[in-house]
Amino acid sequence: MSVVGFDIGNENCVIAVAKQRGIDVVLNDESKRETPAVVSFGVKQRFMGLAGAACATMNPKSTISQVKRLIGRKFKEPDVQNDLKLFPFESLEGPDGGILISLEYLGEIQKFTPEHILGMLFSHLKRITEKNLEMPISNCVIGIPSYFTDLQRRAFLDAAAIAGLKPLRLMHDCTATALGYGIYKTDFSDAGPTYVVFVDIGHCDTQVCIASFESGQMRIISHAFDKNLGGRDFDEVLFSYFAAQFKEQYDINVYSNAKASIRLRASCEKLKKVLSANAEAPLNIECLMDEKDVMGFIRREDFEKLSLDLQERISVPCRKALADSGLTVEKLHSVELVGSGSRIPAISRRLTSLFKREPSRTVNASECVARGCALQCAMLSPIFHVREYEVQDAFPFSIGFSSDKGPVCTLSNGALLQKHHPFPSVKIFSLRRTHIFHMEAYYADLSELPTGVSSKISSFKVGPFQASHMEATKVKVRLQLNIHGIVTVVSASQLLEDDIVDPHARSDAHLTSDKMEAESNRGSASVPNSAEDGNLKHLKPSSMSADDGMRKSKVVKRLDIPVSEHVYGRMADAELLEAQKKELQLLQQDLKMEHTKDKKNALESYVYEMRDKILYKYLGFYTELERERISSNLEQIEEWLYEDGADESVDVYTEKLEYLAKLLDPIENRYKEEEARAQASKGLLDCITEYRMLVLPAGERDVIIGECNKAEQWLHEKIQLQNSLPKNADPILWSNEIKRKAEALDMTWKHIMRSLASPPSSKDADDLDQRDESDGISMQVD
Repeated sequence: MSVVGFDIGNENCVIAVAKQRGIDVVLNDESKRETPAVVSFGVKQRFMGLAGAACATMNPKSTISQVKRLIGRKFKEPDVQNDLKLFPFESLEGPDGGILISLEYLGEIQKFTPEHILGMLFSHLKRITEKNLEMPISNCVIGIPSYFTDLQRRAFLDAAAIAGLKPLRLMHDCTATALGYGIYKTDFSDAGPTYVVFVDIGHCDTQVCIASFESGQMRIISHAFDKNLGGRDFDEVLFSYFAAQFKEQYDINVYSNAKASIRLRASCEKLKKVLSANAEAPLNIECLMDEKDVMGFIRREDFEKLSLDLQERISVPCRKALADSGLTVEKLHSVELVGSGSRIPAISRRLTSLFKREPSRTVNASECVARGCALQCAMLSPIFHVREYEVQDAFPFSIGFSSDKGPVCTLSNGALLQKHHPFPSVKIFSLRRTHIFHMEAYYADLSELPTGVSSKISSFKVGPFQASHMEATKVKVRLQLNIHGIVTVVSASQLLEDDIVDPHARSDAHLTSDKMEAESNRGSASVPNSAEDGNLKHLKPSSMSADDGMRKSKVVKRLDIPVSEHVYGRMADAELLEAQKKELQLLQQDLKMEHTKDKKNALESYVYEMRDKILYKYLGFYTELERERISSNLEQIEEWLYEDGADESVDVYTEKLEYLAKLLDPIENRYKEEEARAQASKGLLDCITEYRMLVLPAGERDVIIGECNKAEQWLHEKIQLQNSLPKNADPILWSNEIKRKAEALDMTWKHIMRSLASPPSSKDADDLDQRDESDGISMQVD
């Protein structure tokens, strides 16, 4: 079982895995700890991660980035429209009001949903992890922003399913950070909870949460966020500044050129990082647009003045989180600052002023979410033993629930689940109905949602079920806010009461069936994520007959009722299956192109390698006619590779490679045979020298010296014969014969040593001769 945590950022992704010694960050193929969240479509192959980011400038209209901003959103939402203006790729409205990304791939126009694009990215991260762990993976925990709606959470699950992943939990970014921070802490006070603020300033958003830490547990008290304020907004301030400067100074309009805009934004992001550590920084870009080189310069204080309104917006979610928590600044233990956009000095000063203490950077700013997710995955995994640590998150929205007769169990604001309600959790309530009925889940407070987001979440059809004589029957509904932060009706059951006579029942019981059923409700509600068993029976006494002393009892039968769910805007099951099939086809196409590329590279490398070997290593092992033929073929194939053969199939490259190998194999064999012959000759001569120096009785010494002389004479004759032949002659396989001579000499030595140790009888001598003959080794050297 895999134990993996994924942090899918707007700009970069981080993968963390739990191992026996702790949490490790997975390196990608380029040995980087972060992988760009980019998918680019080439002519015949997709490029993802760093390879996709490299294609952004060359192929901007087919390169998709920041897809996290589009997942589970509607095309006409104002925030979506603002984001789409920044993206160079083409987008349009889908039949269901969602977003479709249109681009050209494999010679035709194709349309993908953001869920499918994110699924491609998940698939890429999955392959990186499997290559690193050398095992298949499926189970994982994925970090998501706390402001994600129910539809966005489900869209993330669909994207993971497209890639073949099974998330054990969707975990809020700040919650994952808080878990990684708190589980290793041992210095928390026993006097009461320790409160810590986590401020996560990412590429496109700002999230704030306040967590309470005690020994063995962590509890999120409040969440707050600004989903449109992040590091990229500070980049955009620099982009606008230099775009206006270049318009005036060089008369170029960067906004009119997609490639120029991408290059300038990338340079502004680097410039922002330079300004974090320096008081001023230059900007130089060669051939930005219209073959013009541009130069710019800005001071940190000027940059801070330009971004003053953004700095002020950072304070808003911080104040809101503090107000929702009910705490004062004095009760806070520390402020932890994380995220890719958190390195700007002005932001640190702003937070210091707000919280009356300087922000700490105890956890890794870029890897904390992935590490926390991996840690949570280890806690949920049966193969890892993690010390007991309770994690309780808070839901950032108020959820209402209604039936066809009106709202269910409304609070003061019309919500069934209040904002910051802990989850996972279960709500159980009873309704009286006569037939099939419908229920709706919705957001109770529209002010908590982004502009343009629908308040509807999902609808449920409960039934059919049996009702006698049109009397209203009691229906028990189990509502769950599950571990992913998704609200759903997990079960419904019909409660039926019947009277029976129980002769064995004791008369000292006094609880009624209604009371016991209520007790059962409370008990089940206290166990989050548990499902009740259907058809449970509770036998409780209600009355006693005076005639026979037998008491009547009531039986409460619980019958399961079917529940069907419809989620507004979610991908249908058929669409999900089609997306999975499509992703498999695209993956096979990518692997096919990679195999083709590898075979082409192998042919190209073989051409260059053989050309060098013919000139140097194999010199003298070929005839002039062979050299001319081989050189001509190498030159022709090299030219073909860069012209007509630049885009061929695997079979064509394989055929060319095999053809060249047939030309060069005879020369390689001659070279290898000479090397093997020289090595074997050296081995035989070393063996002869060693045996000549042995101290033996006179008779045995004469025998071994005689055998050594014969072997040396035989080798001398073979070497003279070989020297008389040209190097480019067909190889004579003498190396194996030389090895056999050395083995025969060794056997002679062993035979003599056995004779000296124990003189054999005539029968033993016969057996020894037979063994020698069966080994196929002659004791005499020709």
